[in-house]
Amino acid sequence: MIGTGKSPALAAELCCFPCSYSFPVFHYSAGTGQKKERAAKMLRAAAILTPAPSYFTMNTKGVFTMSRDSIKMVAMLTMLINHIANVFLPAGQPLTNLCLCIGYFTAVTMCFFLVEGYGCTRSKRRYAGRLLGFAVLAQLPYQLAFPANGIAGFVQFNMLFTLLLCFLVLLVQEKIRDRVLRGVCIVLLICASLFCDWALLAPVFTLLFAWAGGNRTRQKAAFGAAALLYGGMAGLGSGQVWEAVGCAVPILVSAFVILYLYNGRRAARGRTFYKWFFYAFYPAHLLVLGLLRLAV
Repeated sequence: MIGTGKSPALAAELCCFPCSYSFPVFHYSAGTGQKKERAAKMLRAAAILTPAPSYFTMNTKGVFTMSRDSIKMVAMLTMLINHIANVFLPAGQPLTNLCLCIGYFTAVTMCFFLVEGYGCTRSKRRYAGRLLGFAVLAQLPYQLAFPANGIAGFVQFNMLFTLLLCFLVLLVQEKIRDRVLRGVCIVLLICASLFCDWALLAPVFTLLFAWAGGNRTRQKAAFGAAALLYGGMAGLGSGQVWEAVGCAVPILVSAFVILYLYNGRRAARGRTFYKWFFYAFYPAHLLVLGLLRLAV
């Protein structure tokens, strides 16, 4: 920005800052001190009346919106509901099935924000390091909470390992130019997810959102394909229409929240806290659920 004294990033942030009030800006010639003072008062009033962006805000048209952190908080809640049902509620009961379906909102939402975060992060190495560190930290609590989870007798790795593989898929897409080698590496990473929670699906969701990018039409198609994929797999596996619908609907709810309510920003305050909270909540809640399961 020339002549403003502000960095381009700050200027861009100020340009998208929400304001429920609009004030006319008047230009005065030099020497009209009284008019300048009046204009300054109006600008100060505008600054006071402009609401700061937070978890839940109203945009310039008065429409309810949500920040990235607020959507992630909802995702943490739905995941907790799913895990409580998995650990403590009897399988096959209507309440159990409902709670499990509510939790399906989380995985697709986190895959979307993983793709978004990959494009915004200042250090991909530190991003991957955080995923790996908290994945290792969460593995024992995950086994305590879900001791029966696994495939072919192997231990199942937790969702943070899955997100790490999704991150590597994005890295491979960006760094490897040879199409054949890139395709082979992506297939191997997808196959590696067979030993993790949300096997196969999470990497495919990630590829869909990477393909969609910031294109609105493609994003809608990506969410629709994700809902059809998961709902179709669930329906074919169980032969139950209700299970297919129960798996697809939470993904469509995630699509609605992200495509129509997400304001494209983080919360205005407590960004460092929420950044680490989302990582720490995963192993912490699993540890509590695992210890409770052993106690009862």
